Order: sequence, then C-alpha cells, then structure tokens
Amino acid sequence: MYLTQKIRLSRILKNTWQVDLIMIVSCTGAYMIRTFLIRHHFEIPAIIPTVLGTAIAFFVGFNNNQAYDRWWEARKIWGSLVNDSRSWARAAISYISQNETETTPHTYLKQRLVYRQIAFLYALKANLRGAVDETYGQYLSPGELNEIKTHTNIPNAILLLQSECLQQLSKDNKIDGFRFIEMNQLIVRFTDAMGMSERISNTVFPTAYIYFTKAFIWLFVVSLTLVTSTQAGIWSIFLGWLVGFVYVSTQINGMSLMNPFENNSAAIPLNQITRTIEINLLEMLGESNVPDPVKPINEEYVL
Repeated sequence: MYLTQKIRLSRILKNTWQVDLIMIVSCTGAYMIRTFLIRHHFEIPAIIPTVLGTAIAFFVGFNNNQAYDRWWEARKIWGSLVNDSRSWARAAISYISQNETETTPHTYLKQRLVYRQIAFLYALKANLRGAVDETYGQYLSPGELNEIKTHTNIPNAILLLQSECLQQLSKDNKIDGFRFIEMNQLIVRFTDAMGMSERISNTVFPTAYIYFTKAFIWLFVVSLTLVTSTQAGIWSIFLGWLVGFVYVSTQINGMSLMNPFENNSAAIPLNQITRTIEINLLEMLGESNVPDPVKPINEEYVL
C-alpha cells in the first residue's frame, strides 16, 4: 500500500512502457496509412474518436470503481481482524481462571490461545497470497502442527484447534457460559473474515470488461491519430500517444487494485497488518521477544 500521495514518474513509466510502445507503433502505423493510403480517398469523421472516448470513459470508470470496491472491502475485513484479534487476546488473558486442582499453569493456556491466533493470521496471509510462508509454524506446538498438516486449509484448521480448546476450557470450568459465548463469537467472526477474504481472492474480475477496455483504448488511439493527422501532421503520433497514455494510466491504476491480496505496492499491506497484530498480542502477553514493525520500502509503500 502506498504511503505517499506522490507517485514517481519512473514508476508510472515502468508500469506502462510496454503499452506505450504498442501505442506509439499503432499511432505511427495509423499516420502512415492515413498519409500514403487513404489521404486522397476519404476523411475519417471526427465523431468516431469522440464516441469512442466517451465509451472508454464509462468502461474505465466502471472498472476502477469495482476494483476499488474490492480493495476497500478487503481493507475493512483485515481492519476487523485487527480489532477482533486484540479482543481475543484480551479475553484469553482476562477470562481464563485457575482451578485449585489444575496442574497445568493457566498462563500456558493463555499463551497457546494467543499464539494460535497469530499463527492463524500468518497462515491466512500466506493462503490469500498463494505463497509458501511457514511463519505460522513457530507459534504452534509440534502436536498442533501434526494435527493440521492433513488439512488443505491451514487457517481453518487452526480455528478448529481454537474451538476445541475453548470447548475444553468450558468443560473444565475455566470460563463461564457467558465468556464462552463471547469468545466463541470471536471465532465465528474470524471464520467470516476468512471466508470473505477467500471470496475476494478467488473471484476473478470479469474478463470481458478488461478485454473490451483495452480494445477500445487501442481503437480510440488509432482513430484519434487518423483524425488529427490532417491538422497536426506527424505530431498526431505524439498526440495520439499522449491522450492514450492518460486512458491507459488510469485503467492500469484501477486494475492494480483488482487483486487486493497480491504482493505488490498497491495491494493491502498484509505483512504490515499481520506484524502489527503480532506485536500487539505479544506485548499483551508481556513477552520481551517482540519483532520490529515492517518498514516501508523506499519510504514509498509497505507490503
């Protein structure tokens, strides 16, 4: 996620240089065709690029709005995970009581509940990004790792461990019924957040919108060059590219938000969010071995 409101021109050109070359070649070809083939036969009416420009504006606007909606929904989901994770740790630390006959220290049980939540977040992050990240393993015991390795959905398996542990705490009278319901409701909310994140990640943005937008921009650039070449001459190549660059940059900017969980500068900063929760929860446990916050890359964005 970008941290600054200013984007370097070099980054824009890095993301668009291939399309820029295609547009320049297309504009050059259109200018050559207009000059040497159709110049003496007929004129291209100016209404064509006008209508195409209007259609493209609608397509680009719709695509960008939908892409931003996906991005903002993903950000709200992970914002709720931040709040609910802190609530879970606070409940685990405050609600569990020690029985007189209990041999297992209740501080260990609290630690396990909080550690599993951190593991859940790291596993969910890796699952959404389709990456191999074994960070969650350091917060699970060997027995827990063996128990979840048979599951294809690791975050869901970790929540199952949490639910089983919570049920056992209730049977051992370490939490009362009201607190059990409250903590179980948090597990339900974790499950909802996981499902909503997976829905966004697994839902492909409609391909037709992306394809037709690119095709219309190309037709617009070519037709604009054909029309302006009568007045601007060879400069119509530059004019066609310049106007096309505006449309392409806007479209690419919107499409960069289309997959909010990807590991890129425009996506949701899952690394930063997960690390922030990890730090908060470890500090709530009173541990001294706390990792450092995620640092921005080039003071420009965080992942």
